[in-house]
Amino acid sequence: MKLNGIKITWLGHATFSIQTPKGKIILIDPWVMGNPACPPNEKEVKAVDVMLCTHGHGDHIGDAVEIGKKHNPKVVGIPELCGWLGKKGVKQLAEMNKGGTQKVEDIKVTMVHADHSCGIQDGDQYVYGGEACGYVIEFDNGVKIYHAGDTNVFGDMAIIRELYSPEIAMLPIGDHYTMGPREAAYACNLLKPNSVIPMHFATFPALTGRPSDLSRLVHGVKVVEMKPGETIS
Repeated sequence: MKLNGIKITWLGHATFSIQTPKGKIILIDPWVMGNPACPPNEKEVKAVDVMLCTHGHGDHIGDAVEIGKKHNPKVVGIPELCGWLGKKGVKQLAEMNKGGTQKVEDIKVTMVHADHSCGIQDGDQYVYGGEACGYVIEFDNGVKIYHAGDTNVFGDMAIIRELYSPEIAMLPIGDHYTMGPREAAYACNLLKPNSVIPMHFATFPALTGRPSDLSRLVHGVKVVEMKPGETIS
């Protein structure tokens, strides 16, 4: 992968910390403290400039309120999710919707579709959290990364390729709650990235898909298997 100064750290499950070439910290799907896959030395978030939330499930926004209130990052999400976060005390909300693009710090963020549910557990109730989404992140150096969020494969991933051409795709492969390796391989055929980073696997017993399974099914795409806490640059 040609990252040109970008540093990507996988914190386990669907959570990534990305440092831009200018040193800004992007946290995607903030679930660290309660994330069993997150290494102990990564559970304390020391700095965040931008937080991207794909949907309202607890294994994706479990620490969004605490991190948002402590570090006051700019928080990107669908309006209903941002509204809920605002009621919980998160301040800098940069809401958007699918198809939209906005500049946040030194990145451009485009919200794209995801095929998944999006209820927010608030106490003993589930509240409406809008729809699940993914993000295409464009950096100043021209690199584009697609974080698919939780999703099944869907045909319009071909549109994501045609419109945005992400070189790197972060795809869930765990199965059961998202697509498994078979579906993720089909997604690679639609997206045609140079590299794919598998995510959302092995955190719980039900998430049985593995990067080795995906590697056997894809052709012409480099499968980059990361370990929780590992940084690539």
